[in-house]
Amino acid sequence: MFEQLTQLVQQYGGDAVVNNNAVPNEHNEAVVTETGNSIFAGLQKIASEGGAEQLAGLFNGSSPIDNSNPVVQQITQQLQGSLGEKFGLSNETSSGIASGMIPQVLNSLVNKAKDPNDSSFQISDIINSISGNSGQASGIMDTISKYGMQFGLDQNADGKVDVADVMVITKSKGGISGFIGKLFGR
Repeated sequence: MFEQLTQLVQQYGGDAVVNNNAVPNEHNEAVVTETGNSIFAGLQKIASEGGAEQLAGLFNGSSPIDNSNPVVQQITQQLQGSLGEKFGLSNETSSGIASGMIPQVLNSLVNKAKDPNDSSFQISDIINSISGNSGQASGIMDTISKYGMQFGLDQNADGKVDVADVMVITKSKGGISGFIGKLFGR
């Protein structure tokens, strides 16, 4: 997952970093790499600190992925401090890079994870990767399941969203893409 995340950061790093005169050219690649590292580390930190609801809200679309989102804010602050400390960038430059790139990269990550036609990111892989395959992954997935209940995904009325519900939806409503589409409101 880290490699795919790095590719997304590179994709959005052009305007925010490479074409930014306030970032010395010799630091462009390192700033882009630091951005990817900060996003990954920030998501891991949120997962390890019990931020299952925040991460579930990020991935299921219940909260906007902009600078008002607590996940975006936390990762932006972390990156901003890191860019200033490691590369000597001004607070204004660091803030501009972080607040410009973090929402774009996270939006792209979430949209790719939600897209049934794009297999480059899977929500379960992302959750397992940031939680280190620990019990936190099941907590985050439980939270996503809770939101699934609110969206009417409990097809067999057993009080939980699980594989049995996926089977019902996949048989009757357009396969796994129908389930994923329903989960994410498509």
